[in-house]
Amino acid sequence: MDNEQIKVMDAYILLSIINMKLRDFYSNLDDLCEDMDISRNILVDRLMSEGYIYRQETNQFIR
Repeated sequence: MDNEQIKVMDAYILLSIINMKLRDFYSNLDDLCEDMDISRNILVDRLMSEGYIYRQETNQFIR
């Protein structure tokens, strides 16, 4: 997955993939973005446009 795919991917599939990776492999969003070489801003903006925000306390995107 790269930054361009994030911009065009179905939001619900993106949400599912990202939350699964956060749950199973990463302790925070910064680690995920760094490891996957994706822009945190692009990811957060894309999911915010669909009504989801990142909650550090639960390490997931929620509505």
